[in-house]
Amino acid sequence: MAWNFNDSAPIYLQIVNTLKRNIASGAYPPGSRLPSVRDLALEAGVNPNTMQRALSELERSGLVNSQRTAGRFITEDASALLDLRKSMSEEIVSEFIARLRGIGMSDEQILDTVRDKIGNEHKEEP
Repeated sequence: MAWNFNDSAPIYLQIVNTLKRNIASGAYPPGSRLPSVRDLALEAGVNPNTMQRALSELERSGLVNSQRTAGRFITEDASALLDLRKSMSEEIVSEFIARLRGIGMSDEQILDTVRDKIGNEHKEEP
């Protein structure tokens, strides 16, 4: 997994967002065990305390469950995972619309562009 950090937000929040994307995409399937704090921190190139803070945030949000001696596991709560995907998709769509409006496109032009793109992608599928 590629870990790319920038100065736009605290690193622990960037880790939270990266892990959320991986959970939403299925890279970490429901019920799967996460690597240890140390292993994740080493992989990301961050201090273990920073990784611990990010994982604690994911626990508070209900996406990760801690089991004393067994480690941390991705939730199997389908509604929590659906809510995660929905909130992430709404954020992406809002940013997308704002960017297109920023270059002067109307809502109708945005919708037409999306419809055309989706239609073209379906034509390209075998």
